[in-house]
Amino acid sequence: MTAPGTGPVRIALFGATGRMGQSLVRAIHDSTDFALAGAAASPGSAAIGADVATLAGVPAPLGVVVTADPRAALAGSDVALDFSAAGAVVQHLEACLATGVALVVGTTGFDAAVDRRLLAASAEIPVLIAPNTSLGVNLLAQLVEKAAASLPPEYDIEILEAHHRYKVDAPSGTALMLGRAAAAGRRIDLGDAPTATRGADGGPRQAGSIGFAVVRGGDIVGEHTVIYAGPGERIEITHRAHDRMTFAYGALRAAAWLRGRPAGLYTMGDVLGLR
Repeated sequence: MTAPGTGPVRIALFGATGRMGQSLVRAIHDSTDFALAGAAASPGSAAIGADVATLAGVPAPLGVVVTADPRAALAGSDVALDFSAAGAVVQHLEACLATGVALVVGTTGFDAAVDRRLLAASAEIPVLIAPNTSLGVNLLAQLVEKAAASLPPEYDIEILEAHHRYKVDAPSGTALMLGRAAAAGRRIDLGDAPTATRGADGGPRQAGSIGFAVVRGGDIVGEHTVIYAGPGERIEITHRAHDRMTFAYGALRAAAWLRGRPAGLYTMGDVLGLR
């Protein structure tokens, strides 16, 4: 692994052409604490060979050309940020293992096999899995767990999430993270609780279930509400993201925290001192 330095954190960016990737390029450009060392996109991207500044609306070239080669993007970097696609995560992980670069995974929608591969890789390099890099959302998860632990089982838990029309996975990675937090509050695993995505399954609600409702439309950045519906009352805890830059700033904070850490599996809770 690259030895921790005292200068700017050198970032390699996977998924440089996406919405989050472009937000990260702008955030890095505006900061003196970070430097963009490399940028990668899928092999079929029209952006291959272009300066990453052009895509992100940064006025001057950054001297970082978008590549389809993950290892090339990692050259000279301290930490890689992955905001690409679920199917590309393992390829990026293997490149990080080969080069000893720490990895923050902000991509969501991958399956349990990828989870297991990330866990195994964390024995060799630092890996931080962050379904949502917003500081507020990660605090929300703590509140969700506490509320679920405090309320009796007859309070039904429903998680409502809304995102822009182009988001692929549903429920979102953040909604599932909140579901896991609620389940932890009830001292169960989310996989052991009855779950349903509202609108996909009919019939009455199962006792003790944790439900998910999904909205996709327009340019919604991200909204999550956890509802506790009990006898004669309802409690709602909500987080709304107004600007994608909030996720970019959180991801950079995670990268700065991860640089120089020993091999292991980490979360945003570690970054924020919440666990």
